[in-house]
Amino acid sequence: MEKKLEKKVLIASLIGSSIEWFDYFLYGTVAALVFNQMFFHSDDPAVGLMLAYASFALAFFIRPLGGVIFSHIGDKIGRKKTLVLTLSLMGGATVLMGFLPTYDNIGAAAPILLIILRLIQGIGLGGEWGGALLLAVEYAPKNRRGFFGSIPQMGVTIGMLLGTLALSIMTLLPEEAFLSWGWRVPFILSALLVFFGLWIRKGIDETPSFKKAQEKGEIAKIPFVETMRSHWKEVLIAVGAKVVETAPFYIFGTFIVSYATTQLGFSRTVTLNAVTIATIITTILIPIMGKLSDKVGRKKLYVGGTVLMMLYAFPYFWLLHQGSAFLLVVATILGLGIIWAPITAVLGTMFSEIFKSNVRYTGITLGYQIGAALAGGTAPLVATALLNAYDNSYVPVALYIMLAAAISLIAISSVRDRSNQDLDSDLPGDDAFHTGFGQTDQKA
Repeated sequence: MEKKLEKKVLIASLIGSSIEWFDYFLYGTVAALVFNQMFFHSDDPAVGLMLAYASFALAFFIRPLGGVIFSHIGDKIGRKKTLVLTLSLMGGATVLMGFLPTYDNIGAAAPILLIILRLIQGIGLGGEWGGALLLAVEYAPKNRRGFFGSIPQMGVTIGMLLGTLALSIMTLLPEEAFLSWGWRVPFILSALLVFFGLWIRKGIDETPSFKKAQEKGEIAKIPFVETMRSHWKEVLIAVGAKVVETAPFYIFGTFIVSYATTQLGFSRTVTLNAVTIATIITTILIPIMGKLSDKVGRKKLYVGGTVLMMLYAFPYFWLLHQGSAFLLVVATILGLGIIWAPITAVLGTMFSEIFKSNVRYTGITLGYQIGAALAGGTAPLVATALLNAYDNSYVPVALYIMLAAAISLIAISSVRDRSNQDLDSDLPGDDAFHTGFGQTDQKA
């Protein structure tokens, strides 16, 4: 591939993904700091926080619907057009959130309008991830597919970083000003990022894999039906594999904001700074891990990261409970910054390699979004509920992280590593599977 085109493809896949996740995580962080007070009014602060987290989780359950809608379009008419639609939908909903009146202004209509916009966000994001990933992976040279596939994964952490930085700046305002108007500024200014993202994507052509499927007349009539008929095993594997990538992520990056400030007495600024530092580190490590997967294989990195995640669950909370701001930063760096990086770096590429091109958008999207719905958006809600149910003990939350890792290890055990095979080579029947963790297929 020409260097110029290569760079353009990577930028286009990264930019849109970063903007989408900036919008999305902005909501998650503000839910813990503002929405629980200004929109979900309750005499009990714990109830207000759980309602805010419930609204955060709702979008995860609508994401599979958005995934089905937009992956159908992506597998029928192409990846590029779909990406323009998803970015526009997501961006519009986010900007409107910045103008919403609060509960004190319009009563119960405020949380209802907020939830509607949150659901629109979820629908847009449901189709965005698959398109951004395939834009990179389907253009990638065979021996660099892991690196290319890791680039849109950086959008998750870059988006989170931008959202956290924006709010960190706004929290420097007096409390009253922040709650009144300061939190709205990042939502409204996100419009500039959306226009930039649309402009970048405008000049990208359709992917080689989709063009090849068109030329061969292999476009599925109804991609969802074809996926569930011929690739249902792969969808289930992807759902299971997603669990360890998403549940701990929202524990380390979202739940920690309320937990550290309300239960452990840390300041909001210190907590947000810890998440910010860890996010910077993981953003740097993701493409490094992607490159490494081109040499050692996707599966080895994924399994290694998942085992470390399981082992780290209890040490993570022990470090937090030492009451040290330094150890709070260390704990967050180890979990979110280092252990999580290899898992997320290879996840998307690994998904892409087990689906045929005519249903690849639908397959990876279903696996990713259903897994996210079951284990991602619910993670802060489940963790908060476990704390309330078990007298603020962190033991059930640590066990929850370990369970997520165990589920993913079981799911991925039957997948064959296809790191050095052509992306669009045939996947006949169960050829993409094997038993046991150690075997890989590294044929050139």
